[in-house]
Amino acid sequence: MLLTHTVGLGYDIADPDLMKWHKAVGRVATNLDASLEGFTTPFKFTPGDGWYYGTALDWAGQALEKITGKTLGEYLSENVFAPAGMNDTGFWPEALPHVAERTAAWQYRGDDGSSLASGPGPRNVARDAIDSGGAGLWTTAKDYGAFLRALLSGGLVKKETLDDMFIPQLNEKQAGMLKELADLWGSLAVEFSSGMELNHSLAGCLNMQDAPGKRKKGSLQWSGMCNSHWWMDRETGVAGALIVQSLPHGDPVVNRLYDELERAVYGEILGQQA
Repeated sequence: MLLTHTVGLGYDIADPDLMKWHKAVGRVATNLDASLEGFTTPFKFTPGDGWYYGTALDWAGQALEKITGKTLGEYLSENVFAPAGMNDTGFWPEALPHVAERTAAWQYRGDDGSSLASGPGPRNVARDAIDSGGAGLWTTAKDYGAFLRALLSGGLVKKETLDDMFIPQLNEKQAGMLKELADLWGSLAVEFSSGMELNHSLAGCLNMQDAPGKRKKGSLQWSGMCNSHWWMDRETGVAGALIVQSLPHGDPVVNRLYDELERAVYGEILGQQA
């Protein structure tokens, strides 16, 4: 339930009901604080009874720490970052001296829809109280590309594990909630038309039909708050990412760029027709 976001947890800063509760109980921390207090909120529904995006991956990271006896950062460094050659990836810049001076500024889209201006980030760059499994990593486009290549080629996990990562996990009701929220938020699956059937695996969102001129049915994808996107099309043997640092999430300029990037990959590079 944690990996599929069917446990019923949300992000308090993005959920009006959770923010009402947050204020009513006099709570100070939010999920942006990357602390157990910030991740602790009421359930939106009985676990397993729906789909909702929130702090589930943060709690999955905490579970992994209890099981392994290591911090999430230590475990990932040993089992993912080092094997994939990801030398610029970690949970805070201060732990990566060669990265700290290269962190990108936060950029905010202007009211004119085209300009960008630097501004303060919604999160502190100082070391978090815990390693946030949902939103804690700092990385580079080069490192993320190395991760996608290693995963797609079978260099990180067994074939059976990779197979499991592409299996739809949601029942009809859960998938319906995912689709409803994707349409409502308008930023969860920007690369697809409104009629695209969606599901969720243990690793991300799946498109259950071919996207014309783009990825094949059953491809995996996700995006981040600052509009970075990635996808993995196992049938075609292609993975790609667009790494930016802009707000708000769902920026139309970035959405268009992402669409152009993917169409270029499948059209100009792979020679496929829309």
